[in-house]
Amino acid sequence: MDSETDELIKEYVAQGGDFRDWRPGYSIAPTDPAPIVREWTHNGETMREVEVAQWGLKPGWAKAGGPAPINARLESIASNGMFRSAFAGQRCIVPMRGYYEWVDQGDGKQPYFIHGETASLAAAGLYASRQEAGHWVRTFTVVTRQARDASGELHDRMPAFLTPDVWDRWLSPTKLAGTAGEEMLAMLDRSSLAVARTMTTYPVDRKVNNVRTVDPADPSVIEPIDL
Repeated sequence: MDSETDELIKEYVAQGGDFRDWRPGYSIAPTDPAPIVREWTHNGETMREVEVAQWGLKPGWAKAGGPAPINARLESIASNGMFRSAFAGQRCIVPMRGYYEWVDQGDGKQPYFIHGETASLAAAGLYASRQEAGHWVRTFTVVTRQARDASGELHDRMPAFLTPDVWDRWLSPTKLAGTAGEEMLAMLDRSSLAVARTMTTYPVDRKVNNVRTVDPADPSVIEPIDL
């Protein structure tokens, strides 16, 4: 996600948060901070904000050393105990330009960059809040679905993306009740299929393979290469 803070705020019509921990980057790995868009209600008013959260969902009830999943399967987010509460009322958008998938080619893993027609994609996400050392920490996970885009040639899963017309409904902090959960899942299925049809892929340099040595600020990591 290489967009600047102000660009995200304008795109999602949101307030600004605390961005001291965020630097636009071309390589974001699990546990890294990244921007999310979320809504919450304060004194009867719904607020929308872009803020930094840590990639890997950690609900307040989770043990410190327990799992922090980076992905949540669309097929089970309404029933899985790890995600059920967040799906009901703590949904978010995870903005991204695109994402990587890898193919084992014998001499190593070849990365591919998968992207859409627009500079920014809105991935469906779930977030959680917990207190650590006396302050609130936000974490998130990306909702995934069976691949229906270019990544289907590389991997069987892909992020579930949202079209702009459903952003408001997905972000609404009103808790889902009755059949609202099923309707939300159906909406996400339709929306993500529509976005998936617009996505393409190309190979990129293998330097993105090593999160310890790759420079997240290096734009060349998403430039296409010839194999």
